[in-house]
Amino acid sequence: MDLQAVLTTVDSWPVEDRVRLMEAIWDRLIDQGYEPELTQEMKAELDRRLDALDKEPEAVTPWEVVEARALERFRQ
Repeated sequence: MDLQAVLTTVDSWPVEDRVRLMEAIWDRLIDQGYEPELTQEMKAELDRRLDALDKEPEAVTPWEVVEARALERFRQ
């Protein structure tokens, strides 16, 4: 089966299944040693966020709070 045939088949899947497929493919790439390069923009954003964290560590929202808010918002 060629790539176009696979994509045509995947297009007919529900969105949730397509997202799960992408996650599975990404996880496999990482497990096989793929290390994507960060762009300059990504590096600059990471530096900005680290600087902000160093300046105000108490301003960080714990993951548990972020997750709870996201799940609550998603359920509405």
